[in-house]
Amino acid sequence: MTTHAGSHSQEVMFAGAAGNRLVGDLFSAEASGTSGDVGRPPVLLLHGGGQTRHAWRATAERIAQAGMTAYAVDQRGHGDSEWIADGAYGFDDFAADATALSVALSERTHHFPVVVGASLGGIAALLATGQGAAFAALILVDITPRVDTEGVKKIHGFMRTHASDDFGSVDEAAAAVAAYLPHRKPPRSTEGLKKNLRLHPDGRWRWHWDPRLLDGRRAVNSDRREAELAAAARSLTIPTLLVRGASSELVQEAHAREFLDLVPHAHFIDVLGARHMVAGDRNDQFASAVLRFLGALGP
Repeated sequence: MTTHAGSHSQEVMFAGAAGNRLVGDLFSAEASGTSGDVGRPPVLLLHGGGQTRHAWRATAERIAQAGMTAYAVDQRGHGDSEWIADGAYGFDDFAADATALSVALSERTHHFPVVVGASLGGIAALLATGQGAAFAALILVDITPRVDTEGVKKIHGFMRTHASDDFGSVDEAAAAVAAYLPHRKPPRSTEGLKKNLRLHPDGRWRWHWDPRLLDGRRAVNSDRREAELAAAARSLTIPTLLVRGASSELVQEAHAREFLDLVPHAHFIDVLGARHMVAGDRNDQFASAVLRFLGALGP
């Protein structure tokens, strides 16, 4: 077990919808690392495409320090979770894993989880709710049923350009990320980025996600996907929060307004100075907004 400034983290494993191994970190203020506040639902954190569970560390620690329990999980094909042999990386596959995680956490903690989904994680969570998954509440991070198509192309373009890249050092990878995110102040250390990379036997560093994520298996007609997500949003009855990066490349103000029309009871917040990767750009503001929402849910 590893201690982090008043919270504890512990590696945990789950089975996905196809029996695939999903690896996560459990964060709890309790020394046992297993229970947290028994009267509160656990918080399930699902990262975006091309990321790993470590993108949530600062947020998960804040949640744990507030007396709650957080589970940050590598989605299929990412990080330490299993890469799928047949390339099953469709949005429905990720949604099915989100449902499996909801069931597993409800059995483990006796509460359905609050799910926090960023980008791909948000799509998985929203689709899962539309398909009958049980969550205590939903927090969508810079994702809505309709998004800016040019922004999607830019993000996918970066991933495709670097999908097969290898690097002689972590610093080389950091330079590629800095060129893509010139607005973000470079970190003092590359240790965080290292968790998104794998060191291979040939001594080269490669991204910690399966390049087949970008294959046609994951492609879907954008109009159909938008309709499915809109239908899932329209059916929401659980407490819901949409967190948008105020300078997002994907979710414009018009997209957020459309979502609020679909989900009139939803809360909404813009995080100033943040783009699509909200938690990475402005984590203090993001985590504070999440904690306010969680606190309002009550025991």
